[in-house]
Amino acid sequence: MRFAFDASGLDRAAPLRADPGRQAALWAGGGVLPVWRGKPLMQAAGGPGWLPADHPVLAGRGTTVFLGLDEGAPRFAADVSAWVPPEGAAPAAGFFDPTEQHHPDLPETLAFVELRGAMARLTAREGELAATARAILEWHRTHGFCACCGAASEVIMAGWQRVCPTCRANHFPRTDPVVIMLVTRGNRALIGRSPGWPEGMYSCLAGFVEPGETVEAAVRREVAEETGIAIGPVHYVFSQPWPFPASLMLGCRAEALDEAITLDPAELDDAFWIGREEMVEVVSGRHPRLRPPRRGAIAQALIAGWLADTPA
Repeated sequence: MRFAFDASGLDRAAPLRADPGRQAALWAGGGVLPVWRGKPLMQAAGGPGWLPADHPVLAGRGTTVFLGLDEGAPRFAADVSAWVPPEGAAPAAGFFDPTEQHHPDLPETLAFVELRGAMARLTAREGELAATARAILEWHRTHGFCACCGAASEVIMAGWQRVCPTCRANHFPRTDPVVIMLVTRGNRALIGRSPGWPEGMYSCLAGFVEPGETVEAAVRREVAEETGIAIGPVHYVFSQPWPFPASLMLGCRAEALDEAITLDPAELDDAFWIGREEMVEVVSGRHPRLRPPRRGAIAQALIAGWLADTPA
């Protein structure tokens, strides 16, 4: 199963980042993906909305980042969050923002949309480019000041580094490792829901890896903290970049040693064991109460593997 944002073999062309002259030439002939407040520009029919570098939408752009070479074609991302949409086109608050923002200098077939809602219709290359653009521009938005001395830092290396002009400290984009695990015991799997999730949405348990911790230890700790369940064997399966805002999801299978759930209400609204037959109903969209897993997400792949009885 292919994930959204999976590796596509993109040539990130890192040696070109330190060459301002080459970057200027690439920018002039490249395609630029505008990102507005975390939302990339997307085509209604699917796929990113690449614009030429001289397009009016990019006139007031903020940070720009060189994403790499897409089959030889230069690709960039640009933050256009300074644009103020027309009244009534503001983004919605909550877990998922379904609103679309249309820029007056663009056709109606292009809009800024929530990447979670568009990810299932993107090719592997489009997904990698869009995820990279969203993640690194979010890093720039939240890391504009030096963590060592507090001075405003500057963007260098075509957007892949920041440097402090005061103390000369260098800062690099960060990725936060997160374990996401399908916990099973016999013919049943453990699923839960976080506070604030939409009604009927359940998934695999997940949590951030702490400093000094292995992936296996993080799986055991997170499951124990959230549900009180002890975990035995843990097996890494696969990973997925998750740019919300900048995580790397480490997908695992884990075997529970007991079944009694002691819920931590600060972490989960609910958690319960579900049988394989009932999970088939969930995945098929026929369950009366539970939503199917999000298409393209690593949780869907972990569940599908379990239902197909493929080895971890």
